[in-house]
Amino acid sequence: MKKIVFALTMLVVLLTFGCGKADYKSERQVATYGTSSRLMRSASADMSYNEAAVMHDEMRAKENDDSKAANLTNDERKLIKSAYIRIRVDNLDTADVSIAEMLSKFNAYAASTNAEENSRHYSLRVPAPQYEIFLTEMNGMGRVLQRSENTEDVTLRYYDLEGRLEMKRTLLRTFQSYLTRARTIEEILAVESRIAELQYDIEGTDTQLRHLANRVDYATIDLYLVGPVSAQTQNETLGEQIKKLFGGFGSFLSTIVIILIGIVIFGIPLVILLTLLFWLFFGKIGLLRKLWGVVKGKKLE
Repeated sequence: MKKIVFALTMLVVLLTFGCGKADYKSERQVATYGTSSRLMRSASADMSYNEAAVMHDEMRAKENDDSKAANLTNDERKLIKSAYIRIRVDNLDTADVSIAEMLSKFNAYAASTNAEENSRHYSLRVPAPQYEIFLTEMNGMGRVLQRSENTEDVTLRYYDLEGRLEMKRTLLRTFQSYLTRARTIEEILAVESRIAELQYDIEGTDTQLRHLANRVDYATIDLYLVGPVSAQTQNETLGEQIKKLFGGFGSFLSTIVIILIGIVIFGIPLVILLTLLFWLFFGKIGLLRKLWGVVKGKKLE
């Protein structure tokens, strides 16, 4: 009897201990899951809050940039300058040398060149501070046939891109700091995805800003050089010039002669053929006339 009571007591103790341990594990798992969820929600809330804060700062920075741009002087503004110039020169080779010397003097360069028999075309990139001086010296190369200039104010666009780029870089650093706080695969993937998007946006904005800055820093001058009007006739003899002068009239006479020869070759035989046919059918022989008389006589009979 004592053995049975002892066995039942031990059974009750074991069951009680097992249930308590299971409940402890379950409570621990729930607490751990809740803590992880709270961490994820906290990280997401922090990311959203920081991103919203950065975007808010970006909007305020844009407003400040607009206000700043409105108060800038002309020297502080971001201006894109360009010009189109057409000049007649006495010697193209000498002009080529002068252009090369000016490019070296003003630290400029030729983006493209095109040389023809009696003309040259250059697309020149000149540092903006040297733009006016470069144009002034260029006027002394020859007679200016045409000149036009254009100035585009890109101050607002420039500072807007600059502000956006700085804000996106700040936001990128913020998200990069979240990688050290992420605890789950989902958190890491979400943060890395946002980082990749920001890096792509930063590269695109940086490219736009550098392209705009290059156009601001270097003015563009489209230069056309035209040789002298008499350049093509300087080495011609007097006889060649007279021949060229009456070349058009000579061409007209040649056309008349060709027409007359055509009439002689084709017109005279055609006239002879038509005369022969008329004489054969309607003249002394009169084949058609005789045939008509025969037909008419038969009708009378």
